[in-house]
Amino acid sequence: MIRSFLVISFVMIYILVVGAPYLIYTLVSGNSDPIYRVGVLGAQLAVRMAGVVVEARGQERIPANGPVVYMVNHQSNCDPPVVVGLLPPVLILAKQEFFRVPILGRAMRRRGFILVDRKSREKSIRAIEEAVGSLKAGHSFLVFPEGTRSENGRLLPFKKGVFVMAIRSGASIIPVSISGSRRIMPKGKFAIHPGRVRVTFHEAIETKDSSLDALPDVLRRVRQAILAGLAPDEWPLGAVA
Repeated sequence: MIRSFLVISFVMIYILVVGAPYLIYTLVSGNSDPIYRVGVLGAQLAVRMAGVVVEARGQERIPANGPVVYMVNHQSNCDPPVVVGLLPPVLILAKQEFFRVPILGRAMRRRGFILVDRKSREKSIRAIEEAVGSLKAGHSFLVFPEGTRSENGRLLPFKKGVFVMAIRSGASIIPVSISGSRRIMPKGKFAIHPGRVRVTFHEAIETKDSSLDALPDVLRRVRQAILAGLAPDEWPLGAVA
C-alpha cells in the first residue's frame, strides 16, 4: 500500500509540477513534442518507482518508419507506461476516464490521442474514423485489441475496430505480448507489487492493399503471435499457442 501511495502521489505531483508548464508551452507554441517526451519520461520513472523490471525482446522488429499499429494484450494499468517507453512516438486510443484528468487530459487531446467511449457504438465508430485519418497522415498508434484489462490475466477475445483502422489505413501491425503485468497491478486492486514484466515484439503483419475481407485472417494471425509470447497461465482456457 505504501508503494502504491508513493507511485500515485509521484504521478499526480509530476503532472502538476512538470505537466502544467509544458502544457502551457504546447498551447502557446502548438508544438506537442516536448510534453510528449516528458510524459514518456514520467511514465518510465513511475514504472521504476513501482519496482517493475522490464525485459524487452524483439525491439529490432520495430520499423524505422510508420505508420504502425502496435497491438498489445492488456493485463494491467501498468501496461501503457511499460510499453510506451519502448516505442518511438505513438498516439493512443484511450478510454475517456484518462481525458478527465486535469492537465493530462488536455495534453492528450493536444497531442492527438483519441478518446474511445466503449459505451457508445456511434462514438466508437467515430473514433476509429479519426484514427484512420491519423494513420494515413503517418502517425503510429498503440492499441489494446481486447478493449479492456483481463481480470485473470488470460487473453480475452479481440474487438474488431482496431483491425478495421489498421486495414483501412494500410498500416503495418506489430503484435506485442506483455506477460506478467497482472501480478504488478491486478484489475480492481489498489496495491502495486514489484516484479518482472516481459514485453515481446513480434514480426510485422502487413495490411497494405488488403480489404476488410482479410480482417478475420489478420485478427487470427495477430492473436496467434501474441499468444506465443504469453505464459501458459495467460492463455485462454483450451488455447494452444
